Amino acid sequence: MQKVYIFGAHSRARTLAVYLEYLYVDMKVEAFLYDNEEKNLEKIGNIPVMRVDESTRLHTEYPVYIGTRGIYHNKLISLMERMGFKKICPVTIKMDMRLRNAYVEKYFAGIGRDFIKIDQLGTKEAAGRTKKLERIYVVKSMSDRTIEQGYELASYEREILAGAELAGESLPTGILPDNTGDNISVKNKQYCELTALYWIWKHAKEEIVGLAHYRRHFILPSNWLEIMQDNRIDVILPVPLYVSPDIAENYKERHDTCEWEFLMGYLKEKSLSLYEDAQRLFSGNLYSPCNMFIMRKEVLDKFCSWLFPVLDAVTEYAGEKEDSYLNRYPGFLSERLLTFFFEKNRELYKVAYADKNFLK
Repeated sequence: MQKVYIFGAHSRARTLAVYLEYLYVDMKVEAFLYDNEEKNLEKIGNIPVMRVDESTRLHTEYPVYIGTRGIYHNKLISLMERMGFKKICPVTIKMDMRLRNAYVEKYFAGIGRDFIKIDQLGTKEAAGRTKKLERIYVVKSMSDRTIEQGYELASYEREILAGAELAGESLPTGILPDNTGDNISVKNKQYCELTALYWIWKHAKEEIVGLAHYRRHFILPSNWLEIMQDNRIDVILPVPLYVSPDIAENYKERHDTCEWEFLMGYLKEKSLSLYEDAQRLFSGNLYSPCNMFIMRKEVLDKFCSWLFPVLDAVTEYAGEKEDSYLNRYPGFLSERLLTFFFEKNRELYKVAYADKNFLK
């Protein structure tokens, strides 16, 4: 049995522990470690959580994984080296992506499902293939910070400003606003990127449409459109993220519980089977985050026709919140509802997955 430590005690570290113990059955997390004054649980599951400093006695022959934000890695590596650790593994974005993919692939195999990655599919002969119009709309807002990394939009990407109605006279040039025609741009402080999604639903003319973010873009093969067509892919979603203790409780730990409880009651009122399906999914641990997707426009129309009445009902009940983060609950709910919609309709739509980047 290989025992390891994980430095960190928040969601990244907890997810890392699940990945490691699930993928490597001979591995056991001995403890979660932290070195600051934050108040942490004494245990996460059956694993102790320990505050450490250079004088703490640990098994320095054990490997230690650093499961925190990257900005803390150098400091923690230095601390671990001073404590005598030799096997130190900072979990980078690439490593996290690799572990996440491996976890989802193994989990899907265990329940008899195929884990379809868009970059692992091939194409057929081009003869007879009809060229499709495609567009991935990249959402920006007036409050976005400048990206340090250079990024050039792909030919199929176009920026759209969410909340353009609130921008006043300072609307930037060269970007598509979300406040023309039928729109909900004025709701942006609550609905976040969903005001752009609503505009895309009502106005986009492309046959294949997508939504990404100015800091988050899909990592796609150059021929992704042909792959979608040749393999009859209806939807591309981000590789699912593992959250604990489950999707429902994870939401309630981070947000007000009232809107979640109302949502579940709303689904139950609409249909008992719908509610039971939602209960099953939300008692699990995997969902595709960030409200990102690529899908056929007719599929988008059906999804949005279902999604927005649900969110409108919840916001009519829960109203606006003083805290700007908590006030964005329609956007956080829609991440879970996006996953639920395509899980519920799994027999109707073929879903593939793609990794995404994060630009600093």
